[in-house]
Amino acid sequence: MAKIDELKTILAEVLEIDTQAFDEETPLLGDLPEFDSMAVVGVITAMEESFGISVADDDIDATIFETVGSLLNYINQTS
Repeated sequence: MAKIDELKTILAEVLEIDTQAFDEETPLLGDLPEFDSMAVVGVITAMEESFGISVADDDIDATIFETVGSLLNYINQTS
């Protein structure tokens, strides 16, 4: 099961922002200017490496990246 701290570390590294205050309710896509299409690709790549998952192209939609919690749920369902 993926831990929120691991995900926050990935987001901090890819987005180059402080994610210490992030929780599962923190909005991401559409709310953070740093979270653009290139960041999505970076986050997916880092998630695949860190969590040992494979993100299928068909799975990628905006709802996965809505909040930290939705992203964490996706990781946990995929792993």
